[in-house]
Amino acid sequence: MNGAAMYSSVQAVGAVDAQIMQHAPLVKRIAYHLLSKLPDSVLVDDLIQAGMLGLLEALKNYDHSQGASFETYAGIRIRGSMLDEVRRSDWTPRSVHKKSRQVTEAIKEIESKTTQNATAGEIAGRLGISLGEYNKILQDSNNSRFFSVEELAQTGDHFIEGYVQDSAGPEDIFGQDKFKEALATAIGQLPEREKLVISLYYDEELNLREIGEVLSVSESRVSQISSQAMHRLRSKLADWLEGNDNNESS
Repeated sequence: MNGAAMYSSVQAVGAVDAQIMQHAPLVKRIAYHLLSKLPDSVLVDDLIQAGMLGLLEALKNYDHSQGASFETYAGIRIRGSMLDEVRRSDWTPRSVHKKSRQVTEAIKEIESKTTQNATAGEIAGRLGISLGEYNKILQDSNNSRFFSVEELAQTGDHFIEGYVQDSAGPEDIFGQDKFKEALATAIGQLPEREKLVISLYYDEELNLREIGEVLSVSESRVSQISSQAMHRLRSKLADWLEGNDNNESS
């Protein structure tokens, strides 16, 4: 390598290092935001490490002609990298995933037949278990990454925020818009208490204890309501989530 080429290479490395330092606070901010919504077993250092890899990927692939700002694009890549790390280190027993899918299927079957929101008693009856056993499944599900705040996005971030994908074409954009419409419709169809819990948790960013204080119920009860809402949403969005579920069960 001649002198000029070596100088250019050193400059390029220095520019990347400067950009990494500039955007490191973004990585930490996203990591701590996600941490509050994920199981206690997830460590913030692991999220930050994964997020830094996402940042590097964003620096490498960002194309300003796509219309999104770098911070928006990088935020999506960072968040996606963190979620990938959580999925890779998933500690949840297979039995929890299996029972969660059974609950979702039961809800879908009941609501397809009755055209009404399935009650906890109906779901437990469909599964042939007691209400206490059903609530235990909800609790276990909500304690796993499978029902973290990002659960629905596991279909693929391209459905939620994919307008900045490198290969997004007209068909992809249409699909993303349709998914968001379907998600909004499904949330609107939730029972009022479930809809309120989802709103307080995701929009107002209250934790389970704070939501319990608002609703005058225990934290564990809020966890069960949240979990049932997510199962219900998965049943309503089954056509969108089916491919992802097949990948998880393989």
